[in-house]
Formats: sequence, structure tokens, C-alpha cells
Amino acid sequence: MRRAPGLQAELAAKCTALSIGCDIRLEADVEAAFAAADDLAGGVSGVVFAAGADILQPFVSQMGQELWEDVIQTELLGFARVVRLALPRLRRRGGVLVAVGSFATLRFPPGDAISAVPKAGIEMLTRAIAREEGRHGIRANTVAPGVIDAGLGRAVQDKVFTPQVWDDQRRRVPLQRFGEASEVAEAVAFLASPRASYISGQTIAVDGGLHI
Repeated sequence: MRRAPGLQAELAAKCTALSIGCDIRLEADVEAAFAAADDLAGGVSGVVFAAGADILQPFVSQMGQELWEDVIQTELLGFARVVRLALPRLRRRGGVLVAVGSFATLRFPPGDAISAVPKAGIEMLTRAIAREEGRHGIRANTVAPGVIDAGLGRAVQDKVFTPQVWDDQRRRVPLQRFGEASEVAEAVAFLASPRASYISGQTIAVDGGLHI
């Protein structure tokens, strides 16, 4: 995770905010990030996992071991490292965990295996947490974005395929448009809030109906 002083300044107007550099492939970095959060807030009551590798859309036949290892280390094992350190903290407060996954675990688009496979693991681990940790008051859910006009989603549109291909894809979305980052954030915020106090173990697709 890169430092985000701009975001920290934006959040500071509404709450206490802290930006911490963290490479989730490194156990020591994840431990240091949680320790800093403990010092700032006196504990952790909620975790949102929204990390991902910067990848394109190769077919399975084009993916080598190095690419698989990088994405698995960053996404699936990165999530597992965060979970290991988060659960003891969340148990103290009956906290909440939200993972950002992908609609590709619900309806697979060709060329997306390198993203979908580790996110399927994240989704199943989230369900396992919901099942096993519910007795401690912990809720765990996944938000599954579709094609989003921001971040890596925007970068993939710029680098992969032609504008005509993306126009065709847009027409396949029942709402006839791609999503915005704010729409994913709203779903995450809802699941992390008391308004979703009896929702756990679920995957909510934020994809304009594309997975149907």
C-alpha cells in the first residue's frame, strides 16, 4: 500500500486519519500497520481489504509461475496475513471485515483467471470467517465489483482490447454503463456499518447486473 497523504488530508476533515506504508506481501509490514492502528485508535473494530496486483488480462495458457506467485502472494496470501492479525483484535469488539473481490467469481469473463482465482479464495476465506467467528460477534462479507471506471479497472480499459470491445461489454451490462468507485465504496460502507448488523457471509455484486 502506498502512502496517500492527499486522502489522509481529505479524511482528516471528518475524522482522525493515519496513512501507513505497508507491503502486504511482508508479514512485518502488516504487523507494523496493525500496531500503528492500535496506537492511534486503541484497537481495531473494522477491516476493509482492498488490495490487488497490477495485472492485465492474459489467458491461462499465457500465465507463467512467476505471475501466479506474485498475484497469489499479494492478494490471497496478503489477505490471509491481514486476517491472521485482524481476528484477535476484532474478537475484542465484535468487529467487521469486508473484502473487495470481483464479479468474475460469479460470471467468469475470459482472460480474467489471474484476477478471479485468488479472489475466489478470498471470498471463500471470508465465508469461513463468517461461519467460524460469528460466535465472537464478527461479521465478514465480500463486495464484488464489476467493470469500474476508476483505478485498475480504468487502466485495463486503456491498455487491453479496443474501445469497440469495451463498448460491446458496456452494452452487456443491464444498466448500460460501467460503475464508479463511489458506488463500490457505498456498498463497503454499508456492510461495515451497523445498518448491516445481521448480514454476514454474503457476497454483494456491484456490477450493474452484469453477473446475471
